[in-house]
Amino acid sequence: MRRQEMEQLFISRYGESTQAVSVFNAPGRVNLIGEHIDYNGGYVLPAALEVGTTMAIRKRADQKVLFASTNLPYQAEFDVQQLGSSKTGEWVDYPIGVIVELGKLGVQLNSGYEILFHGEIPNGAGLSSSASIEVVTAYGLLIMEKQPADKVEIAKLSQRAENQFVGVNSGIMDQFAVANGAKDHAILLMCDTLEFEWVPFVTGAYKLVISNTNKRRGLVDSKYNERREQCDAALKLLQQDVPGLEYLAHLSTEQLEPLKGKFTDEVLLQRATHVVEENARVLKSVEALRANDLAGFGQLMNASHASLRDLYEVSCMELDVLVEEAQKIEGTLGSRMTGAGFGGCTVSLVHEDSVERFLAEVGAAYEKRTGLKGEFYVCGVGDGVHEMKEAN
Repeated sequence: MRRQEMEQLFISRYGESTQAVSVFNAPGRVNLIGEHIDYNGGYVLPAALEVGTTMAIRKRADQKVLFASTNLPYQAEFDVQQLGSSKTGEWVDYPIGVIVELGKLGVQLNSGYEILFHGEIPNGAGLSSSASIEVVTAYGLLIMEKQPADKVEIAKLSQRAENQFVGVNSGIMDQFAVANGAKDHAILLMCDTLEFEWVPFVTGAYKLVISNTNKRRGLVDSKYNERREQCDAALKLLQQDVPGLEYLAHLSTEQLEPLKGKFTDEVLLQRATHVVEENARVLKSVEALRANDLAGFGQLMNASHASLRDLYEVSCMELDVLVEEAQKIEGTLGSRMTGAGFGGCTVSLVHEDSVERFLAEVGAAYEKRTGLKGEFYVCGVGDGVHEMKEAN
């Protein structure tokens, strides 16, 4: 959404004022490769998208904070002193959690605010709509309060807001990519240390196509926690032979191979194998991108999906159908599920000349095979959180 449009929506909601309206934007994110690695201490390769969450904000003369969204009917009004005293169970818990975390860092709101959000990311699609709203809130309020807006710190406090206030046990990857993204670059992020570097993601004639299963993801939370427990159990077993091993992803594939016989539980071995091999795939992907080997990168995407389906078992029939149908299209270099799994989205790298055929044929085959209507987004890689100035 353009800045001027957002400002008009804001004024139609809240009316005119002598105070200026400021507008900020944070992207959604897609993880290109490196799934279920963040909490296992390994590398991930996310990228910020050109679609995201826009926030318009204006100071008030009193101490009231008003929240509204163009996407959802729920709106709320709080006194600054009351913010965070209890959860609402609504979407406003995400920005409120951020304000609570800012307060813990000594950043107090010195006035009331009117805030309007507009999201272009489908809720529940696995493209980080929650991280996007958290990061844009943190960045925008820090700017409004004339405080330093360090994007790494913003990612950390946004994750804490989601973990501690909202109560979702997410890793750091989503918030980090949303805060620190850069146009035409992916982010190679080491999740346990937050060391990162930007990797050129210049795809030329190829486009990212994100395909949404539109399947309700009822299993995600329980299975996510189950996978974390299984990884913890595998780690404890391996620590008997590898003293000082802190995370599964710190093992190389060569180190894991002679230790496989230690596993009496085949499931734990499968989980550990996925983590170690997926971490290696991320590093190979970076080499491929730096060498401008998009075909090699696509093959690694395909291998990642197979591992998530067979070893980590977080795919589902709908995701598998989307990947299978995508891989049938000439011009598709690679396709894989992205996100936590059991629904959500796939990401595919598709030649621009094949995109229309991809949308038509994959869409038709998916509906025929699953009875669900998929949604498709042809995306570019954009910048992280930023203020939208008048020129936009």
